[in-house]
Amino acid sequence: MNFQHKHILGIEHLSAEELTFILDTADSFKEINTRDIKKVPTLRGKTIVNLFFEASTRTRTSFEVAGKRLSADTINISASGSSVVKGETLEDTAKNIEAMHPDIIVMRHNASGACRYLAERLDCSVVNAGDGMHEHPSQALLDAFTIRQHKGKIAGLTVAIVGDITHSRVVRSNIYCLSRLGAKVRLAGPGTMLPPGIEKLGCEVHRNLEDAIRDADVVMMLRIQRERQGAPLIPSVREYSRYFGLNEDKLKLAKKDAIVMHPGPINRGVELSTAVADGPQNVILDQVENGVAVRMALLYLVAGGEQLQND
Repeated sequence: MNFQHKHILGIEHLSAEELTFILDTADSFKEINTRDIKKVPTLRGKTIVNLFFEASTRTRTSFEVAGKRLSADTINISASGSSVVKGETLEDTAKNIEAMHPDIIVMRHNASGACRYLAERLDCSVVNAGDGMHEHPSQALLDAFTIRQHKGKIAGLTVAIVGDITHSRVVRSNIYCLSRLGAKVRLAGPGTMLPPGIEKLGCEVHRNLEDAIRDADVVMMLRIQRERQGAPLIPSVREYSRYFGLNEDKLKLAKKDAIVMHPGPINRGVELSTAVADGPQNVILDQVENGVAVRMALLYLVAGGEQLQND
């Protein structure tokens, strides 16, 4: 198919066919990451700016590696190292960067809708690397890619997502992505971390971990997003771990071949016990590895890679 999107701002507006096409494109790039020389000339001459206003290890490094493996010129800018600390607005920062003629800006920002705000004002492509509590599209795509890799399919699977649902942008993107690809999505978390009406996005909501993960094919655990919370939403971390942490005994409620996922970073002993985090059902490092291939696919597609190949 011909990919028509100039920007990747979220999963919500992507069809099942487009999502599958992105995953298939990522599959074709994954082999590059196993070569002795991990580079192809596909985006040679293109410039990618990674503009991160929030801390990030996996996402920023993954986008940087993805761009370099496609031979693009990749530049990293963090908020602490930019003129934002001097009072410059987001729009002025982005317009000054655009004046240097980049082809793609990959941005993470703490404000929901910030990536769309830029996309409406800039001529270059914008890829959302996480905006506030809104979406994190590349994470959902690498999660779907990992599930498909281990299960051979997505349609018909039951995926349980447990933790701080209210403050997680990963959840929203995964609900859109996985349900659109035919999976059943269940959510669970403390009542203070379950946003009212989220079931309208196409998922089941449970008040306890056990009901959510029973007979699940995939169990995805989330970190408590303390940086996005005001007043504490749980009595204590110990109590949270007791009721919503995943250990070996609780994992037995899921299917025997269930896989355990986590977007990272892990808080060992809180959402995951060490035994589960290091256990045979854990595919967390596969998620990290697959993130490079998925982000290569996104950069390739928004840069017009198909047209470049045809030319």
